Amino acid sequence: MKNLEFTFCPKGTTTIRVLICACFVCVHGFDSLLQLPQSEPARIRPSSKRVLFVGDFGAKGDGRSNDTQAFKEAWEMACSYRARTRIVTLDISGTIVAPEDPAAWKGLNRRKWLYFHGSCKINKTNPCRNAPTAITFHKCKDLKVKNLKVVCGQKMHIAFTSCLRVMTLHLIVTSPASSPNTDGVHISASHGVTIKDSVVRTDDCISIVSNSSRIKIRNIVCGPGHGISIGSLGKSNSSSLVRDVMVDGAFLSNTDNGVRIKTWQGGSGNATNITFQNIFMENVSNPIIIDQYYCDAQMPCANQTSAVKVENIFFRRIKGTSATEEAIKFACSDDFPCKGLYMEDVHLLSHTGGTTRSFCWQAYGSSRGLVHPSPCFSSSEGFIKEKVPSHFLQSF
Repeated sequence: MKNLEFTFCPKGTTTIRVLICACFVCVHGFDSLLQLPQSEPARIRPSSKRVLFVGDFGAKGDGRSNDTQAFKEAWEMACSYRARTRIVTLDISGTIVAPEDPAAWKGLNRRKWLYFHGSCKINKTNPCRNAPTAITFHKCKDLKVKNLKVVCGQKMHIAFTSCLRVMTLHLIVTSPASSPNTDGVHISASHGVTIKDSVVRTDDCISIVSNSSRIKIRNIVCGPGHGISIGSLGKSNSSSLVRDVMVDGAFLSNTDNGVRIKTWQGGSGNATNITFQNIFMENVSNPIIIDQYYCDAQMPCANQTSAVKVENIFFRRIKGTSATEEAIKFACSDDFPCKGLYMEDVHLLSHTGGTTRSFCWQAYGSSRGLVHPSPCFSSSEGFIKEKVPSHFLQSF
């Protein structure tokens, strides 16, 4: 595994580095392990840069021993440094292994494994719907995460919640194609987040939800899975706001959806100023989809008039092949139609050489350049079905 670098407490230039250099480190019961200590431990010597190695605190790193205490002592030492300015970096060279025995969590919060208050949380428990997220960064400011590989998470792999100014790059996130609800990168209530130069092969590769803005997604490889999603938004009649999102540069292969905006009936708020551009798709079902009737429930969802407004959505330079005949779908609300949709240079062909079509309901917008299948912007249901012109194939 490549080095994992978390940088936080970013108030200045003094650097403390905690090194975990072992093939396997087995750690149990981390509910409160990596939180700042409540008491005032001994002050360590001032230095512009200090490196702490968990092996010096007794960690064995043999994949069997419980090295919790070594982690805790190293972390408390790092966080005890009384400097006016401080940066703490955690480097991992090797693999951190969670305990398989649920008894290890006796008396602790079973939904937490590693927990960094204001930084990150790493969890791994049983494969169920309420399983914890593998890594969560909560209430972080000026956070940088790079060279991180996460595999086979039980639910979401990496989540950013209530964060501000985040740079994430060189991620590799993978799970089996058959594993549900294993979103790769999940962004919630966060602002100024950039995800770039990463490979994500999970459920939703990237999902952006409630009250997030200024999100940039660049140079992403995605698939298999559910593609790149805004939402779901407005569940249980809630209010959601997602704005100023740029997805620029992505390759999606064999995904159930391509680029998607999904909202529940009965919600409120806005999804606005969202751009998808420079994207190539291969054998993707539902390559472009806006669904204001999203319903992920065992029973049919009740019809409701309120909806999250979807406005000012841009699709530019999107090419590839669709696994389904319906390559473009805009299913918008009767009471809150989609407005300000724009398509430019969109070429979506049938993966099997057949026809592709677009579907629109209450979708208002415009297009420029060559768009295939042709857009169907109107106030009523419309289908446009076209045979693929042979000269289009030469452009791929």
